[in-house]
Amino acid sequence: MSEGESKSTHFGYKTVEADKKADLVAGVFHSVAAKYDIMNDVMSFGIHRFWKRYTIEVSGARPGMKVLDLAGGTGDLTAKFSHLVGDKGEVVLADINDSMLKVGRTKLRDKGIVNNVSYVQANAEALPFPDNHFDIITIAFGLRNVTDKDAALRSMNRVLKPGGKLLVLEFSKPQHEVMRKVYDLYSFKVLPKMGQLITKDADSYEYLAESIRMHPDQDTLKQMMVDAGFEQVDYTNMTDGIVALHRGYKF
Repeated sequence: MSEGESKSTHFGYKTVEADKKADLVAGVFHSVAAKYDIMNDVMSFGIHRFWKRYTIEVSGARPGMKVLDLAGGTGDLTAKFSHLVGDKGEVVLADINDSMLKVGRTKLRDKGIVNNVSYVQANAEALPFPDNHFDIITIAFGLRNVTDKDAALRSMNRVLKPGGKLLVLEFSKPQHEVMRKVYDLYSFKVLPKMGQLITKDADSYEYLAESIRMHPDQDTLKQMMVDAGFEQVDYTNMTDGIVALHRGYKF
């Protein structure tokens, strides 16, 4: 690359300057924040609750632990972790998008979840936390929106304690051809129309469908986690691989 030439990256299927992607993604989530929970239920037929519940079960969260719920959005995982870590534990809900963070804070406070949860606006590529700080880090449906995923994974590794665990819950690649065809039809024909009907924003949901297709597949993400310093990395496919939960440890 010549001096002065800017790096490019993907924003859905579009190619954009890397330093512009964060603002473009922010625009998507500012737009959908208020109806984010409703759309999650509608577009996944409620199955996202099962995916998140399984993530909580795999986490092994216990009283007294420190948990980072990265790209935590409206706080579904944070709410569960808050109960599991108890008064002596700590949960940080971090998100780069202040609209999502505000929705999450309001939602959790309305549920009476206040004592052990804090909120931080943070970029996953440069986390503002000390080294070796958290017992568990989760990032659910957020990694695909990060511009430099490798930098983000290295940053997560840095702030995780030795013996700590990273869980990446993300849309991935269906394993069977029939499911891939059905999923494509749903994603590109039905989902934007749902977005238009519920949020008056078809474009944002078209981007979300495209961003899923541009995200690394299961084995590629596994290798990226290994390259970032994680060990014993494995993954579990759910709903035929439409979603995968990757797990890695820092030793």
